[in-house]
Amino acid sequence: MILRSINPATEEILAEYSEHNDSEIDEMLSRSVRAFASQKFLSLARRANKMEAVAKILDSEQDKFARILTLEMGKTYHAAQQEIKKCAGVCRYYAENAPIFLADQPVKTDSMKSFVRYQPLGTVLAIMPWNFPFWQVFRFAVPALMAGNTALLKHASNVPQAALAIEEIIRRAGFADGVFQTLLVGANKVEKILTDNRVKAVTLTGSEKAGATVAILAGSQIKKTVLELGGSDPFIVMPSADLDDAVQKALLARIQNNGQSCIAAKRFIIHTAVYDNFRAALKDKFEALKVGNPMDEAMDIGPLAMANTRDYLNKQINDSLKKGAKRVTGAEPITGPGYFYRPGILENIPWDAPAAQDELFGPVASLFRVQNLEEAITLANNTRFGLGSAIFTQDKNEMERAIDSIEAGCIFVNSIVASDPRLPFGGIKASGYGRELAAEGIREFVNIKTVSINGI
Repeated sequence: MILRSINPATEEILAEYSEHNDSEIDEMLSRSVRAFASQKFLSLARRANKMEAVAKILDSEQDKFARILTLEMGKTYHAAQQEIKKCAGVCRYYAENAPIFLADQPVKTDSMKSFVRYQPLGTVLAIMPWNFPFWQVFRFAVPALMAGNTALLKHASNVPQAALAIEEIIRRAGFADGVFQTLLVGANKVEKILTDNRVKAVTLTGSEKAGATVAILAGSQIKKTVLELGGSDPFIVMPSADLDDAVQKALLARIQNNGQSCIAAKRFIIHTAVYDNFRAALKDKFEALKVGNPMDEAMDIGPLAMANTRDYLNKQINDSLKKGAKRVTGAEPITGPGYFYRPGILENIPWDAPAAQDELFGPVASLFRVQNLEEAITLANNTRFGLGSAIFTQDKNEMERAIDSIEAGCIFVNSIVASDPRLPFGGIKASGYGRELAAEGIREFVNIKTVSINGI
């Protein structure tokens, strides 16, 4: 199998890589185990020094790595630069805070001394997606390595350049050979790797189907898993909201990363008192967006990452229209080279349409009109997903009601959903389980060992 890096703006093949064979994979697994033997005893201070070195490489070569992201998966160059900057930030966050998060936790019991110790598990397999080729990997790898684990990365097959660049950065920063390795393999080889007894845990960010498959395989081996899957995030706007602010943030929430983000707002649930004004203002903003070469700083949106991503989104839109949804604007492929898709808005969407039930992974907003907050919450929760959510209101009672009642891993009030190293990140329901980032994230892949001592 050949892994191809293709520029989604031009459809040009940028690079090709041969898949690792079974013998190479076996050696990489063994190398990871050998590296763990020393990595687990490396002091947190030394791990932190190496992680600071990773951050310095990211900062000093930001443009180089951002260019890889833009050319390989189509995000705008500015967005790519911000992604690299965010990765450097998570490195510094854990270099500073891992010693606090992993310190022994004393507990008063009947024993003379009791405490909780956090110890690494071993080799963790990471199955990562293409939409944030650096960030998705770094938000797993940084805490995992700081905890003393080793990592094997099976990245999405369309971003091999990003995957190899990450491995190179971590090696250049001084981490030992085998601590972090990129597996150049297709999905058909994941099962054998995951079920190998040298792999102690697995994390996946991806689709529901992929998550379910990994959960079944890992469960059969009694291996720890963390899953961050899809989302169909609700974005509620109430009459008391600052409407101009809500519209501007709605635009950003929907088109971030060319609309290809699990936590992008997708279902816009608008109170009837402000629906018409919100719709008109958002329509104007969508129609003003510039779509084109993502290396051009004048462009707001680049192409979708792959042809099948564009084609599947278009099928979802057409199926929704056939069921009775109405097109407000856009929401159609752009002819010519590249996987470009015109940003668009749908409304009057039947509840059995894909635009209501499924995740639209592209720059298309679904509008829903509601009469009150209770109807908004009911609609927000009427989904199998539960990743992020947002509400725009100046009413404190409405804020509290939404915080308590919306079924999601996070809720943002008067701002768009975003991951932050200081806050745990993850979902519920079909959006997965477990948490990344913050103290919760670094403690996912450790043995939480109880220690009780007497007789001293």
